[in-house]
Amino acid sequence: MTRLASRPVPDATGAAAQLFSAIRGAVGKVPNAYRDIGSNSPVVLESVLALDASLKKTTLSARDVEVIKLAVSAVNGCDYCVAAHSLMGKMAGLSPDALAAVRQGQATGNAREDALAEFARHLVTTRGTVDASRIEAVKAAGVSDAQIVDLTLAITAITLTNLFNRINDTVVDFPKVA
Repeated sequence: MTRLASRPVPDATGAAAQLFSAIRGAVGKVPNAYRDIGSNSPVVLESVLALDASLKKTTLSARDVEVIKLAVSAVNGCDYCVAAHSLMGKMAGLSPDALAAVRQGQATGNAREDALAEFARHLVTTRGTVDASRIEAVKAAGVSDAQIVDLTLAITAITLTNLFNRINDTVVDFPKVA
């Protein structure tokens, strides 16, 4: 059961109703996390959607973004986003074994994707300036400087929803993962 205010999508008004309509038109439904964020702050929901729209314009592929979001969600312990990005990762072409490996912080066998996941995990679990050897390692795996910067946007976007879902205990409306 959610901890913050939530209203049924059909009862939304104003900016929330407009955002929900756009989401429903794009994906066929309004996921619970978006419903609950928008019920409380349409401004934050609009920002979440804008961040995700910006990610589509970066140098990262959809598959890269899902690897990063899944790795960060697993580290952050966000069951909602782990389920959502396991499904999105599957839709982006990640195998069930690769998805499980990313969730568990293990190697997938794809050196570049493993480097993205490991670098993202490192950024969200440490403080201070990143050691130069970490930058060199991710670059050696074929990640460009632009992709490193774009990775920070992906981390920012998923961290916002991870934090919200951890506060709210959002009811997971995606297939559960083992």
